[in-house]
Amino acid sequence: MAKRRVTAVVKIQLPAGQATPAPPVGTALGPHGVQTMEFCKQYNAATENQKGTTIPVEISIYDDKSFTFILKTPPTPVLLRQAAGIEKGSATTGRTNAGSVTNAQVEEIASLKLPDLNANDLEAAKKQVIGTAQSMGISVAG
Repeated sequence: MAKRRVTAVVKIQLPAGQATPAPPVGTALGPHGVQTMEFCKQYNAATENQKGTTIPVEISIYDDKSFTFILKTPPTPVLLRQAAGIEKGSATTGRTNAGSVTNAQVEEIASLKLPDLNANDLEAAKKQVIGTAQSMGISVAG
């Protein structure tokens, strides 16, 4: 069996269970000759139970126009906004507070994000999540 060679790796963020062949999927995969509708069907089936969140996906495209994809964890700002119950972060970070999250919520987000973060342990992951919260104008209580 001959090995397939990876010709491209495409990274995009899509709403879970709602991918369509329109941009950004079509514009990202079209130039590589991948069937966008087939990707959308597979992605939507894989993310059906996570509707309402944004899921990053890393698509490996092979020389025979086939593909595989890896789902990542939702972006930290999305998880922080959900935990704080806000629509978006502060427009003037440092001056206005957009919301707050507890240490328990930060720990939960950090443990969820740990596989995709550049951190060796949970404490380092918590510091990264707290840094993201501060840059969004979300205070960490406790």
